[in-house]
Amino acid sequence: MGKKNLYSSMFRCEPGVRHRLSRRDPDAVAGLDKEQGQEQFEKTLKRLQELEFLLYAENKHSVLVVLQAMDAGGKDGTIRSVFGPLNPQSCKVTSFKAPTPVELSHDFLWRVHAVTPRLGEIAVFNRSHYEDVLIARVKNLVPKTIWSKRYQQINDFERLLTENGTHILKFFLHISKDEQLRRLTKRLEDPTRYWKVDLADFEERKLWGDYEKAYEEVFTRCSTDDAPWYIIPANHKWFRNLAIARILMETLEGLQMKFPAPKYDVSKIKVK
Repeated sequence: MGKKNLYSSMFRCEPGVRHRLSRRDPDAVAGLDKEQGQEQFEKTLKRLQELEFLLYAENKHSVLVVLQAMDAGGKDGTIRSVFGPLNPQSCKVTSFKAPTPVELSHDFLWRVHAVTPRLGEIAVFNRSHYEDVLIARVKNLVPKTIWSKRYQQINDFERLLTENGTHILKFFLHISKDEQLRRLTKRLEDPTRYWKVDLADFEERKLWGDYEKAYEEVFTRCSTDDAPWYIIPANHKWFRNLAIARILMETLEGLQMKFPAPKYDVSKIKVK
């Protein structure tokens, strides 16, 4: 794999392999310091803005970005830093909360399919359909006989999307348990972050090991050639942002997009 695909190759979960979070370093920064990383990020972001414009203009592809993490893992910060500077006309974010009574009356993918990207768009999911094999599994919200079938249902759903022009990138923002505690504690010390304090986040820490096992099952069973998972080191926010931006850039460049031909002979149009 070429140099430009370095980040994809480093953090991609290869299909058919058992993936262990204990073997992934959440502090990894690919040999960069913060200044170098931020300089690369700015250049990458500028290129992303160009590629997003091209994606929108060509209108032949769409991109779905899935963000998952432990509590305080950095999903909101990633959206703000990487996707915030993109054009909201063609880059849309959906946050998945607890399903509503109407959503619960349908299959678990119903609410997800409704907000997948149309051609020319990037859609970002803050949490996603994977909650139905994560929290639903860990908290026993549905029986094992139900959630155990969902891995294949998710793979079939994602294959449907990819066969119809959607390119899927799934990112797990990998932080350590100590880093999570530091971030949760910081919220208690900063009045501007009080609104983010949720007692459930502290309770969920007791289930850290159960969530790790649930995520590892997801990476092993649902990372495919067409819809790969990437485990992104996320203890350092600047590197997290750079890695995700680079992988997205690599994906968009790989589409070999072109601006559509003009509808008219522009040389004959006279502006008076």
